[in-house]
Amino acid sequence: MTLKELGNRTSHSPYSSVIVACGENATENTSPPCSILKASNVASQPKYSPLRYPGGKTWLIPQIRSWLNNDPTSVLVEPFAGGGTASLVAVLEGYVERALLIERDPCVAAVWNTILSNDAEWLVEAILNFKFTIGNVRQILRTQARNTRFLAFQTVVKNRARRGGILADSANLIRKGERGRGIKSRWYPDTIALRIALIYTHRKQFTFLHGDGIQAISKFSNLRNTVRFFVDPPYPEMDCRRGNRLYTYNKLDHEKLFALLDSTNGDFLLTYNDSPQVRALTAKHKFALTLINMRGTHGLPRYEMLIRPVRQPR
Repeated sequence: MTLKELGNRTSHSPYSSVIVACGENATENTSPPCSILKASNVASQPKYSPLRYPGGKTWLIPQIRSWLNNDPTSVLVEPFAGGGTASLVAVLEGYVERALLIERDPCVAAVWNTILSNDAEWLVEAILNFKFTIGNVRQILRTQARNTRFLAFQTVVKNRARRGGILADSANLIRKGERGRGIKSRWYPDTIALRIALIYTHRKQFTFLHGDGIQAISKFSNLRNTVRFFVDPPYPEMDCRRGNRLYTYNKLDHEKLFALLDSTNGDFLLTYNDSPQVRALTAKHKFALTLINMRGTHGLPRYEMLIRPVRQPR
C-alpha cells in the first residue's frame, strides 16, 4: 500500500473533553498558589504519534488545545520532542501553521527524519511486512543500523517490543503483554502506518532538528507573537533514577531552563512531574502553576505540573 493510498484513509476530527477544576491551592512554603485539574482519559483522545513514548502527553491534549486556542500563533516549537504529541495536535488540528521539533536522541531523530522524507514510504512498507515474532524482533534489534531509515525502523520495532515503549537499554522485551498477546500486544502495523502517512501528508508544515532543546529555545526566544514553546523536559536530578531508566538522554540543567524561559519573549507551556525542586524553581521565577491529578501506582494520587508565565509575553 502506498503512502498516497494510506493518506486517503487518514482523517481527523475535532475532539472535546471536560476539564474539572478542583479549586484547591498548594500549601507548601516553596510552592506558588495553584489550581488542580483532573487528567483526561487517554482512551478518549486521538493518538497521532507512531511512537509509544514514556512520559507521553496524550492525556494532556485538552489542555494543549485550550492553551493553543487562547492566543493563536503561527509556529509551535517543541524543544524536547520525543513522540511529538503537542506538535502533532497543533498542526493536524489546525492550531498553528508550522511546528518545529527538536530531539537529542539519535534513534528518535531517525524516526522523525524518515517520516518527513521520501523514505517514509519505505518505512511504512517495512512496518506492514514485518512478522513480529520474538526471533525477528531480536534479530532486528541486534543488527547494526547502516542508514537513517533502517535506524528509524529499528527504533519503531524497539519502541513497540519493549515494556512501556522505553528505548533506554534498561528496558526488557514485553513478555505476557496486553491480554496475553505477548510481544505482539503493542504491534499494530496498520495503525502505525496510517499515523505515519498522515504526518507525511502534512510534512511541509513540520521541521525537525536533531539537536539540543535549550539551545533551540535560546535561538527562537526573541521572536514575539509568532512563536510559542511546548516544553516537556526529562526528569530533574532528584528523579534521576526514573530519568535514567526511561531515557537515554536525560541530563539537563533545569535551573538554566527556567531562567531561559523567564527571559523569553514568547509564551510557553512547561510540564514536569511534581517535585519539590521544580516547585521551588516555579516559585522563584513567579510562574503560574496548575496541577493535573493523575492516577498513580495502586491508585495513589500523583500530580503532573503545568507551568506558564504569569506575565503577558513581551
